[in-house]
Amino acid sequence: MLRLTNVQLPLDHPEADLQAAILSRLQIPADQMLGYTVFRRGYDARKRSAINLVYTIDVNVRDESVVLARLQGTPNITVSPDTGYKYVARAPAALLLRPVVIGFGPCGIFAALILAQMGFRPIILERGKVVRERTKDTWGLWRKRELHPESNVQFGEGGAGTFSDGKLHSQIKDPKHYGRKVLTEFVAAHAPEEILFVSKPHIGTFRLVKMVEAMRETIESLGGEFRFEAKVTDIEIDKGQVRGVVLESGERIATEHVVLAVGHSARDTFQMLYERGVYIEAKPFSIGFRAEHPQSLIDRARFGKFAGHPLLGAADYKLVHHARNGRSVYSFCMCPGGTVVAATSEPERVVTNGMSQYSRNERNANSGIVVGITPDDYPGHPLAGIDFQRELESRAYVLGGRNYNAPGQLIGDFIAGKPSTEFGTVQPSYKPGVTLTDLGPSLPDYAIEAMREALPAFDRQIRGYAMRDAVLTGVETRTSSPIRIKRQENFQSMNTVGLFPAGEGAGYAGGILSAGVDGIKVAEAVALSIMGNTDVRGGGHAGELMY
Repeated sequence: MLRLTNVQLPLDHPEADLQAAILSRLQIPADQMLGYTVFRRGYDARKRSAINLVYTIDVNVRDESVVLARLQGTPNITVSPDTGYKYVARAPAALLLRPVVIGFGPCGIFAALILAQMGFRPIILERGKVVRERTKDTWGLWRKRELHPESNVQFGEGGAGTFSDGKLHSQIKDPKHYGRKVLTEFVAAHAPEEILFVSKPHIGTFRLVKMVEAMRETIESLGGEFRFEAKVTDIEIDKGQVRGVVLESGERIATEHVVLAVGHSARDTFQMLYERGVYIEAKPFSIGFRAEHPQSLIDRARFGKFAGHPLLGAADYKLVHHARNGRSVYSFCMCPGGTVVAATSEPERVVTNGMSQYSRNERNANSGIVVGITPDDYPGHPLAGIDFQRELESRAYVLGGRNYNAPGQLIGDFIAGKPSTEFGTVQPSYKPGVTLTDLGPSLPDYAIEAMREALPAFDRQIRGYAMRDAVLTGVETRTSSPIRIKRQENFQSMNTVGLFPAGEGAGYAGGILSAGVDGIKVAEAVALSIMGNTDVRGGGHAGELMY
């Protein structure tokens, strides 16, 4: 197969034009092309009056070597890479100790899936409930102001990514094409096939629920064992080696290989690990608000006359501003046609996040508008960032009225530094509700100052962004983990053999796709570790490495 990149055609081109562009690029007659597939389709909207589709195409031709030799050195024509996944090992017939995966969010899902596909029959421990029960509990907060601390946006089957826009793109380096494995497995779990080729794939919450269930069933069919509502309260460590995990029920599970995929909000788990002496360090993260605008405004600003085109869908955006006080302000986790959701996991705290369904057809666009901070802003022990988050979340709870309402303010009033008293044309989507106030006291002064400067700057990039009655809702504090559980090149903890920190919670991912990729990498590391130190009952075959 030959790969053609940067094939550009007008937005509404006929199918025949794509074939003609391929033949022209390869300089071959039609009967020499045996077929083609679209590997990626994106768009170039830098000129709103002339938006182009941009393709990456894999083409099957007769006499490929001859064609390639003739076109040697031609830009944007290469041999298609092999993106198929290769397993690194196969489990032995009998393992004395099975690997344990803690957490069943995107990272834990793929760690468990890859281990199961290699025959290692992992035990998966999830503190929350199965995804459908968890969904009911989450709606309990949104509709009835009833928080379930172990079953919410952060905890439960599917992880925090279940209640998000379901974005499946990332900027991580991926030379082994692990991201392709993630997308392929999602399609096998009934995700839309278009996620394999659109440039910014997404799924949405309702579809994610069904996919998570399907992937659980696959793992179970391969010998994986699930325990829900099984909170890990201790990890037994003897002379720097993991020996087992202890559940809140008192049950002990012996193991020497633990994948720690707990997500960025497992604060009690981080505290336990810190007390056990596992090496942890503070890391930067970001804080801010959710901004809501009419989706139609964003569509017009980004696509002009092509706003609403079915191939473009609801428009997104990416904004950055470097403020005079040295802070960077940027958009985070932008959710086209979505809603702002209550995302706290602790009582008497308010946290916001964004979510979209697959259709992205809600009235408002929302995005985090956040300010980068570093451990210098919250000095102290490695878990000081968690204390800092909690302080801000508690402030938001008080400002919102102590009933899980979120504090909010119109953008015009926020820039002017005066409290808001009445909503305008933009009605906030956050449930259970938004209490208008002055958001100034909700974050440190440096963050408020930087955002007040950034919003008018963003208006110069997206006309109308600083519209007076667009709404800010606070607070966004869980943009990423405030800690990193540092690991070695073999993916094990710096000072704890058999502990494999993984995903967002450990500080090694930032979204569904990157978390899934990290889960694959860690599963491979666990498999190779087991194969090098396997204790099998009865001797005999000790497994097989597969490269």
